[in-house]
Amino acid sequence: MLEREFGNTGLRVSALGFGAGHVGGHDLGEDEAGTVLNRAVDLGVTLIDTARGYGLAEERVGRHLSHRRDDFVLSTKGGYGVEGTDDWTPENIRLGIERALRVMRTDRIDVFHLHSCPLDVARREDLLAELDRAREAGLVRVTAYSGENAALDWAVGSGRFGSVQTSVNLADQRSLHHDLPRAREAGLGVIAKRPLANAPWRFAERPTGQYAEVYWDRLKVLALDPAGLDWDEFALRFSTFAPGVSSAIAGTRSPERLARNAEIVARGPLPQDVLDRVEASWAEHGADWGGEV
Repeated sequence: MLEREFGNTGLRVSALGFGAGHVGGHDLGEDEAGTVLNRAVDLGVTLIDTARGYGLAEERVGRHLSHRRDDFVLSTKGGYGVEGTDDWTPENIRLGIERALRVMRTDRIDVFHLHSCPLDVARREDLLAELDRAREAGLVRVTAYSGENAALDWAVGSGRFGSVQTSVNLADQRSLHHDLPRAREAGLGVIAKRPLANAPWRFAERPTGQYAEVYWDRLKVLALDPAGLDWDEFALRFSTFAPGVSSAIAGTRSPERLARNAEIVARGPLPQDVLDRVEASWAEHGADWGGEV
């Protein structure tokens, strides 16, 4: 598995990361969750990304991977959903970090993000100071922001974060063009989420009301040519090898799907002529599209 420096943080991460949101559902059994989490680490995936809002995901990461804690970089997100506190308060962040440490059975979180909060929240000094305190106490190694558009623009240039997480895929390239070059100059680690664009090619008709709806619409407009590749390979190679990306997190419940993702990434970047065609289509149709939160 290809590994990369995670900005200037001192961490190294695999080019393919694992998004643990898919293992947080109550409809997934514990054995199945444990199998796919351990399979990720077995394949050389060294970034596991989860969040307070991903159901049972944090608990399952702790239950099934705590015995392998030194084998991967642990990333999570929060700022909300802690019982007895208001969202986006210093108390919520403090108690959320304490809870995450407890349920993930670890003494440190490698990367902790403010999770998709708007600009006015992301820049609040009381929240940033609480993140600084967690880092200074050794509870968090890298403080980070996860989100899009104006808030991401500010986060990249603020000097207050060591990394960012943002959507990077064939149908969502705003951050790739506007923020990743600046992030690289600032020495930030970059986690690319939704590298498969929610796989809208699964749907013959517009998936109204589903997670892939916006990307389905955008791909129709872009009219991209996968150059003889399966769409999952076309998309994942584009995102994983996009300039400035440290790791692209792909989530799944399937060990077989996970193994295929690893095989795809091992094939390396897309040919330059294919990338040039994607770039031309984006410049013509997508330059004004915002990032999907």
